[in-house]
Amino acid sequence: MRILITGANGYLGGQLSRYLACAGHSVTALCYPEIPDDKQWCSVVSETIRGDITDKHVLDFLAHCTFDAAIHLVSLDQNRSAVVSPEDALRINVLPCWNLLRILSENGLKKFVFFSTVHVYGKIEEGIITEDHKLNPVNVYALTHVLAENVCDYYNRSSETECITVRLSNSYGPPVFAGNNCWWLVVNDLCRTAYNSKKIILKSDGSAVRDFIFGEDVCRAVGTILEKSHKRKEKNIYHISSSRTYTILELAGYVKKVFLNLFGEDIPVNTSLEENVSDFNRFSNIHRYVIDNKRLTDLGFKPKYDIERGIEAMFDYFSSK
Repeated sequence: MRILITGANGYLGGQLSRYLACAGHSVTALCYPEIPDDKQWCSVVSETIRGDITDKHVLDFLAHCTFDAAIHLVSLDQNRSAVVSPEDALRINVLPCWNLLRILSENGLKKFVFFSTVHVYGKIEEGIITEDHKLNPVNVYALTHVLAENVCDYYNRSSETECITVRLSNSYGPPVFAGNNCWWLVVNDLCRTAYNSKKIILKSDGSAVRDFIFGEDVCRAVGTILEKSHKRKEKNIYHISSSRTYTILELAGYVKKVFLNLFGEDIPVNTSLEENVSDFNRFSNIHRYVIDNKRLTDLGFKPKYDIERGIEAMFDYFSSK
């Protein structure tokens, strides 16, 4: 397939571009503000384009291109979405999705994948969360993703393009580019702190619950969707998740365990309330939710990385530097 990836120089974009190109697809990587200075990555993708997806000249250029599939990743993050004006939030998080579909659906595009987020559900307390769960956006980041999802749904029903929304849980893993802003991600942050400081520091009591999925598994999920998904009459939405949740304290325990196994050093774990934590299962009875990924696994997808293997890959990344 000839695949356009917007935000290809970002954290997920770099991984997806490399993965799909290595799988034999012809990848056109749209990058902004600069094309990465990474000769190996640039040699794998078929074409790199420097351009802002909100720029009319970039859209005019893309209107003359033919793609089999497009993956749209460009979005302000949660913090930036909260401080910009409504006009800028719509201009960056919503309108590019609409403009891409308007242009590419008229030019023979077969599949369009929009990356949304599980934040569209708001605060999740417990239970099994399927793609049909009620939406409850509680911030601008979630709200604009709901709006873009509706754009995808409209084009899925009204055009010949199969428009697919993926709601991503919490991805983690080594970045492709050193400049990727990925160290605020909790698994990445804990592993980097453990490796560099020989200790793990939590900024809370560790009771918060999250679903984590390794970056390579995210790429494999997208590959499965591109290969096997079919046009659904109802909303065409898939969770990309592990369908397993951990407290942050449990996660810290796994980081500590893997570090000990790899490097032979027993490092301490400190929370905001306690130094040198030893009981990592104290919140084992806390209410949990499951971001159900059955719709995706029914296509044949199965995550290859459990949490320990993913943490090992993070430490391998640091050791190779």
